[in-house]
Amino acid sequence: MTTPLQDLVAALRQKGLARTFERIRNQHAALHLKELTAEEFGPDRRVKIMGRWVVNFGSDSFLGLDQDPRVAAALRRGLAAWGTHNGSSRAFSSVLPSVVAEEKIAAWLGTEAALIYPSVTLANHGALPALVAHEDVIVADRFAHNSIHEGMKIAAAQGARTAVFEHNDPCDLRRQLETLRPYRFAVIAVDGVYSMSGALPPLRELSRIALEHRAILYVDDAHATGVLGSQGRGTVLDALGSYANTVVVGSLSKGLSCLGAFVACDAATQWILKVRSNPLIFGGPVPPPYLEAICTVIDIIASEEYQELRGRLDANVRFFYHEAQKLGYKVLGGITPIISLLIGDETETLAAGRFLFDQGYYVQSVIFPAVPFRAGVLRVQINANHRREALVGLVGALRALREQAQRAAA
Repeated sequence: MTTPLQDLVAALRQKGLARTFERIRNQHAALHLKELTAEEFGPDRRVKIMGRWVVNFGSDSFLGLDQDPRVAAALRRGLAAWGTHNGSSRAFSSVLPSVVAEEKIAAWLGTEAALIYPSVTLANHGALPALVAHEDVIVADRFAHNSIHEGMKIAAAQGARTAVFEHNDPCDLRRQLETLRPYRFAVIAVDGVYSMSGALPPLRELSRIALEHRAILYVDDAHATGVLGSQGRGTVLDALGSYANTVVVGSLSKGLSCLGAFVACDAATQWILKVRSNPLIFGGPVPPPYLEAICTVIDIIASEEYQELRGRLDANVRFFYHEAQKLGYKVLGGITPIISLLIGDETETLAAGRFLFDQGYYVQSVIFPAVPFRAGVLRVQINANHRREALVGLVGALRALREQAQRAAA
C-alpha cells in the first residue's frame, strides 16, 4: 500500500517538466550530462567529474576570483569575527559587514543605495512584488529570466496586473502598456543580458517609453555584473548615463564569485524594499563570511587591477568567439563571457556535449524547455583564468565534432 505522498509524487512525475526531464534522462542516459558532481577542483578551471579530469567551460565565475587567495582570506576573517550565521532576519538586525558591503556596492556602481539578497532569484521574487500594488502593472520581456516571471506571478497573486511583450520589441511594449491602461504606475522588467542568446535590450528606448508611460525600468543585470560596462558596472550606466527611474538587480555569485545578489536603487526605494520585500523580512540573509568576501571583491573590482582581469577575460572571449565562427557554427553572443553554439535537435545537442566531454572539455548542453524546441545550444562559459591552450583544445574538439557531423550527413 502506498502513502498519499508516494501517490502524489508519482502523479507529478507525469506532469509538465518532470515528465519531460524523466523522458530525456531515460532516452539519453549515455548522453545526459546533468545533475553532475564535481568531485575535485584543480588549477586553471580543471574539474574532476565521473572520475576523470576535464577543463570546465561551464563555470560562471567569469573573473576567476573564486580562486583568489584574498577572497579566501576574507572568508576566514569573517568566520573568525562573526561565526557562520547572522542569527536573525534583516528585519530585526544586520551585521556590520552587510551594511559596509551595501555601501561599497552603491559607491562602485554610482547609485544612492544597494540592498543585498541571498540570490538573484530571491531578489526578483521579492523586489518585483514589493514595487507594485493592486493599482499597478508589471510588463516583462517574454525572454526575461524565469525568476522575473515567477516574481510577476507573486505580484499578480497580490492583485497587480501583469503582461509580457515580445522580446526586445519596444513597439509591442507600447501596445501592452496602452492595453493595460488605466493603471497608477507600471514596472517594465527586462534582462540586461539575455544569457542564452547574448542579446542586449534597447535600454535607451525602453527608458524613454518608461518615462512616457508613467513606468519605471527594472533591469536584471545578473549576467553583466562585473564583466560588462565601465569598471564592470554592467549595462545600465553606460547605456543610460544615470540610474534615474531605474532599479538594477546584480549578481554577487557569477562574475564576483561570492554569494548573493543586490538591488541597486535610490535610498527611498531601498527603504520600501526593506519593509515590503518578503524574502528579506521572512528569510535568512547572506552569512557574514561571504559578506566580508563581497567587500574584498568589490575593492578588487573597483581598483586599477580590474582592467588586467577584464583584459584577460575579454581576450579569451574574443579568441573563442572568432575561432568558433571560423568553424562554421552559428554563434550566439560574443559580448559577454557566455557564448552559445546553436546545434538544434535535442538528441544531437546532448550528443555534442558528451562528445566534448569525452575529448576532455565540459560544456553545458542546453535543450528545451530552457531554450525553444529544436534550438538546443552548447553553452560555453569563458573565464579569465582559462589558459590559451585550453581554449585552443576546445576549438580543436569542436572542429572534430563538426567533421563528425558532416561525415554522418554525407
